[in-house]
Amino acid sequence: MIRALFSSCLAILVASVPAAAFEMRAPTEEVVLVVSGEIAVTNQGDTAAFDRSMLEDLGGDIIVTSTIWTDGVSEFEGVKLSTLAKLFGIESGVFVGYAINDYSVEIPVSDAYDHQPIIAYKRNGEFMSVRDKGPLWIIYPYDLDPATNTELIYSRSIWQLDRLVVER
Repeated sequence: MIRALFSSCLAILVASVPAAAFEMRAPTEEVVLVVSGEIAVTNQGDTAAFDRSMLEDLGGDIIVTSTIWTDGVSEFEGVKLSTLAKLFGIESGVFVGYAINDYSVEIPVSDAYDHQPIIAYKRNGEFMSVRDKGPLWIIYPYDLDPATNTELIYSRSIWQLDRLVVER
């Protein structure tokens, strides 16, 4: 309950404080996501490094959907890509997402606001392992938003995500 209250307060703070004024803490656990490029907030040199708890603290949004890669409907939990965009003061441009094997894909920042995908860290209540497309996977609301059921959007649903580079 306290963690949920803290997460809610942090999400409100991120949404209401100008990006340049927000100060990120340094990760204390294994880093699962590094954001670089044209960003207004950093915590390790010119990058922003997140451990899993830092992502959880930004808000645990849930998308319940089927995917073309999994059987049946799953519940995915993660942080909205739009929350990260707001944190870094990003309104346009692209996120270039990189997987642990260096596969990359461009995700327009407009997708973050128009379709509300999440950077999922849990599937059906369990943290995702590398074997299960984790630790992070971009998930769109495929069952709720028919516009996300295209090959282009599927190609943006990068799994084993570990880096985002912001280009404007």
